[in-house]
Amino acid sequence: QVQLVESGGGLVQAGGSLALSCEASGRTFSSLAMSWFRQAPGKEREFVAGTSWRGLSISYADSVKGRFTISRDNAKNTVYLQMNSLKPEDTDVYYCAAGASRVVDAISSVNFWGQGTQVTVSS
Repeated sequence: QVQLVESGGGLVQAGGSLALSCEASGRTFSSLAMSWFRQAPGKEREFVAGTSWRGLSISYADSVKGRFTISRDNAKNTVYLQMNSLKPEDTDVYYCAAGASRVVDAISSVNFWGQGTQVTVSS
Protein backbone atom coordinates (compact mmCIF):
# COMPACT_ATOMS: atom_id res chain seq x y z
CA GLN A 1 0.00 0.00 0.00
CA VAL A 2 1.12 3.57 -0.72
CA GLN A 3 -0.04 6.72 1.02
CA LEU A 4 0.20 10.00 -0.88
CA VAL A 5 -0.13 13.38 0.80
CA GLU A 6 -0.30 16.55 -1.28
CA SER A 7 0.50 20.05 -0.10
CA GLY A 8 1.02 23.50 -1.57
CA GLY A 9 -2.36 24.37 -3.02
CA GLY A 10 -3.99 27.73 -2.47
CA LEU A 11 -5.23 30.93 -4.05
CA VAL A 12 -3.16 32.86 -6.56
CA GLN A 13 -3.79 35.58 -9.10
CA ALA A 14 -3.65 34.88 -12.81
CA GLY A 15 -0.07 34.95 -14.02
CA GLY A 16 1.25 33.82 -10.67
CA SER A 17 2.93 30.62 -9.57
CA LEU A 18 2.32 27.78 -7.14
CA ALA A 19 4.33 24.72 -6.25
CA LEU A 20 2.66 21.48 -5.23
CA SER A 21 4.36 18.65 -3.37
CA CYS A 22 3.35 15.05 -2.85
CA GLU A 23 5.08 12.89 -0.28
CA ALA A 24 4.74 9.13 -0.52
CA SER A 25 5.08 6.49 2.14
CA GLY A 26 4.44 2.80 2.55
CA ARG A 27 6.28 1.33 -0.44
CA THR A 28 9.48 1.88 -2.38
CA PHE A 29 8.78 5.26 -3.94
CA SER A 30 11.54 5.01 -6.51
CA SER A 31 9.87 2.02 -8.18
CA LEU A 32 6.67 3.94 -8.94
CA ALA A 33 5.76 6.25 -11.77
CA MET A 34 4.24 9.44 -10.38
CA SER A 35 1.77 11.85 -11.89
CA TRP A 36 -0.52 14.77 -11.25
CA PHE A 37 -4.15 14.85 -12.31
CA ARG A 38 -6.79 17.52 -11.80
CA GLN A 39 -10.53 17.65 -11.61
CA ALA A 40 -13.13 20.40 -11.65
CA PRO A 41 -16.64 19.91 -10.23
CA GLY A 42 -18.80 17.99 -12.65
CA LYS A 43 -15.91 17.15 -14.94
CA GLU A 44 -13.77 14.09 -15.45
CA ARG A 45 -10.40 13.85 -13.77
CA GLU A 46 -7.68 14.64 -16.31
CA PHE A 47 -3.98 14.00 -16.63
CA VAL A 48 -1.69 16.97 -16.07
CA ALA A 49 1.89 15.69 -15.90
CA GLY A 50 3.74 12.46 -15.24
CA THR A 51 7.23 11.16 -14.63
CA SER A 52 8.70 7.68 -14.82
CA TRP A 53 10.33 6.15 -11.76
CA ARG A 54 13.77 7.54 -12.58
CA GLY A 55 12.47 10.77 -14.06
CA LEU A 56 13.81 9.94 -17.51
CA SER A 57 10.42 9.89 -19.19
CA ILE A 58 8.21 12.91 -18.59
CA SER A 59 4.95 13.91 -20.25
CA TYR A 60 2.54 16.82 -20.01
CA ALA A 61 -0.98 17.60 -21.07
CA ASP A 62 -0.99 20.05 -23.98
CA SER A 63 -2.82 22.61 -21.84
CA VAL A 64 0.09 22.94 -19.41
CA LYS A 65 3.15 22.43 -21.62
CA GLY A 66 5.65 25.23 -21.17
CA ARG A 67 4.01 26.40 -17.92
CA PHE A 68 4.14 23.41 -15.56
CA THR A 69 7.15 21.32 -14.58
CA ILE A 70 7.04 17.96 -12.83
CA SER A 71 10.04 16.64 -10.94
CA ARG A 72 10.81 14.06 -8.30
CA ASP A 73 13.30 13.49 -5.53
CA ASN A 74 13.51 9.77 -4.79
CA ALA A 75 15.68 10.41 -1.73
CA LYS A 76 12.80 12.41 -0.22
CA ASN A 77 9.98 10.22 -1.57
CA THR A 78 8.47 13.37 -3.05
CA VAL A 79 7.16 14.50 -6.41
CA TYR A 80 6.66 18.16 -7.25
CA LEU A 81 4.61 20.21 -9.67
CA GLN A 82 5.82 23.72 -10.34
CA MET A 83 3.03 25.75 -11.91
CA ASN A 84 3.86 29.06 -13.57
CA SER A 85 1.82 31.53 -15.61
CA LEU A 86 -1.33 30.22 -14.00
CA LYS A 87 -4.68 30.86 -15.66
CA PRO A 88 -8.20 30.88 -14.20
CA GLU A 89 -8.89 27.68 -16.15
CA ASP A 90 -6.20 25.94 -14.08
CA THR A 91 -8.54 26.17 -11.09
CA ASP A 92 -9.14 22.58 -9.99
CA VAL A 93 -8.48 20.06 -7.29
CA TYR A 94 -5.07 18.58 -8.03
CA TYR A 95 -4.40 14.94 -7.22
CA CYS A 96 -1.14 13.11 -6.85
CA ALA A 97 -1.14 9.62 -8.36
CA ALA A 98 1.18 6.63 -8.41
CA GLY A 99 1.31 3.48 -10.46
CA ALA A 100 3.46 0.58 -11.56
CA SER A 101 3.31 1.45 -15.28
CA ARG A 102 6.28 3.14 -16.90
CA VAL A 103 4.33 6.40 -17.10
CA VAL A 104 0.98 6.95 -15.45
CA ASP A 105 -0.96 9.14 -17.86
CA ALA A 106 -4.42 7.64 -17.64
CA ILE A 107 -6.78 6.98 -14.77
CA SER A 108 -6.77 3.27 -15.64
CA SER A 109 -3.05 3.06 -14.87
CA VAL A 110 -3.29 4.68 -11.43
CA ASN A 111 -2.91 2.36 -8.45
CA PHE A 112 -2.85 4.97 -5.67
CA TRP A 113 -4.37 8.43 -5.23
CA GLY A 114 -3.74 11.29 -2.86
CA GLN A 115 -6.58 13.16 -1.21
CA GLY A 116 -6.25 16.22 -3.45
CA THR A 117 -5.36 19.85 -2.92
CA GLN A 118 -7.34 22.85 -4.15
CA VAL A 119 -5.76 25.31 -6.55
CA THR A 120 -7.72 28.48 -7.27
CA VAL A 121 -6.57 31.06 -9.80
CA SER A 122 -8.37 34.39 -9.72
CA SER A 123 -8.68 36.61 -12.77
